Amino acid sequence: MKSLILPSSLMLVMVMLAGRASASIDAATASGEATRSESAGEKGQRVSRQPLLEPPPETPNAPATQPTPQGPQDPATQDRFGPDHTPSWELPAVQVQGEATSALREEDRVGSYQQPRWTATRRFPGTRVYVIPEGQVETEVWARTTIARSRDGGGTELRTLQEFEIGLPHRFQLDLYLRQDWDSESDNLLWGGQIEVRYAFADWGELPGNPAVYFEYAPLEGRPDKIEPKLLLGGEIAEGWHYGVNLSFEYELSGSREAEYSITTGVSHTIIDEVFSLGVESVYAATDEHDSRGDFQHSLVVGPSFQIRPVPAASINIAPLLGVTGDSPFMQIYVNMGWEF
Repeated sequence: MKSLILPSSLMLVMVMLAGRASASIDAATASGEATRSESAGEKGQRVSRQPLLEPPPETPNAPATQPTPQGPQDPATQDRFGPDHTPSWELPAVQVQGEATSALREEDRVGSYQQPRWTATRRFPGTRVYVIPEGQVETEVWARTTIARSRDGGGTELRTLQEFEIGLPHRFQLDLYLRQDWDSESDNLLWGGQIEVRYAFADWGELPGNPAVYFEYAPLEGRPDKIEPKLLLGGEIAEGWHYGVNLSFEYELSGSREAEYSITTGVSHTIIDEVFSLGVESVYAATDEHDSRGDFQHSLVVGPSFQIRPVPAASINIAPLLGVTGDSPFMQIYVNMGWEF
């Protein structure tokens, strides 16, 4: 019964949010922009936008001038999300005072947080950076395959996720997941869900490492529920070089109360602007249980990371990571595909 109720309930929430996300996001975005405009003077005009043009003097009997409509280039996007919705790849660049202008379009500053365009979608399969722009709506599908070493039985575990992301005002982000876990040893498929809230402390570039915090609750079928707080860091090393670092703690709320302390890192280099990036990613985890606290198992997997963007709305991330330590699996393969609406 739990296996039916859990995914059905989460899917209902995701469908309801998808149906109402457009109107609420557009209204909140307009409110957030008004607040930022009022406080721009207090910030010392950190962001230079296009200057307002003074209207020409009124001419008697002159016909009224109609404003030029603004919005995304794609009429289908306008019909679906309203005239104020602009996908991240069409957002106009914002010039930030004191910041050098990059030759790469993916490093243009965009949105109300003045963040690089490349942060508007996931760059690394396992390493998160900042938050997506407010008003953005995206869906992702995941697959993580873990292959055990032959001495450990050589079994395979597969985790799949279906994710729905919403960029909220005031540097918040909400992610909802459906989750399925399968392993070859038991041949059982167990369902679950994940609810994630993310918050960035400041606009991009105002704090070193552009820190954001993340909290996740995972209700799981046939297993203890879990919580996971996480610190997200990321930025640009040089033109075309991007990085991310995550520090996290995952804890079981019952059962053996397993605790996992992990560090995830990623570095990437842009090969073709907004099309192809190549990098490296690693995941280190130290795990113990309530009855043996301090007796850790140490796992480290390292490998290449690729991102391909066949069209502006789509991203494909792949990271085949090889085990390094004795407690590591033989291989862990991440595949992530995203689509921005």
